[in-house]
Amino acid sequence: MSGTARHPVNESPDRLGYLLRVRFVLASQSPARLAVLRAAGIDPSVVVSGVDEDAIAAALTDPTPAETVTALAMAKAEAVVETVRGTHSDAVIVACDSMLSIGGALVGKPGTPEVARARWAEMAGRSGELLTGHAIIRLDGGERSKETSGSHTTTVRFADPSPAELDAYIATGEPLVVAGSFTLDGMGGWFVEGIDGDPSSVIGISLPLTRKLLAEVGVSVVDLWRSPTS
Repeated sequence: MSGTARHPVNESPDRLGYLLRVRFVLASQSPARLAVLRAAGIDPSVVVSGVDEDAIAAALTDPTPAETVTALAMAKAEAVVETVRGTHSDAVIVACDSMLSIGGALVGKPGTPEVARARWAEMAGRSGELLTGHAIIRLDGGERSKETSGSHTTTVRFADPSPAELDAYIATGEPLVVAGSFTLDGMGGWFVEGIDGDPSSVIGISLPLTRKLLAEVGVSVVDLWRSPTS
């Protein structure tokens, strides 16, 4: 039963049968998001969307940073609907996208050491806003019944790493594949002075916002927690 919804005590048999079918599907390949969910009591199925994030962002017309990350999250959720429908007719598909707003620019994963180094030259000793967009699509009996989305913004205060520290950090490869060229829960955490906001959102998925969005599509997060015996 691991990863399926559980039911509270005294739940009706009909409701119990429904809850046991609902599957939490994470439309992301991020190990950090998966770790946050598992630590919070959920074992999701993982279906990677594989969308072209740059193309989607480029197609938006004068979006705000929050609109950008939310649109990217929804595109990821929509991209896996048919795949999920084939295996879980009753599911909540959850997708996220994170970007960093620094110096008036919205940036994602740097991809190369050169870009990561340039990003850190801009970030060091300053504050930036880490935005994470969230989207949820509800499948009920194989039909796309409800959907919702939102975003969370957290201020991140960066340290000023020495040239040797930055060289060592970039050499790990970690900052090349994460939004904003840093992590909070990995080696990048050494270079974060503090945050103002939700730490889980900085890691990649805001638990408080996800709980609220799940409620909007008719699912209580406590019903999705793994069984204590699983």
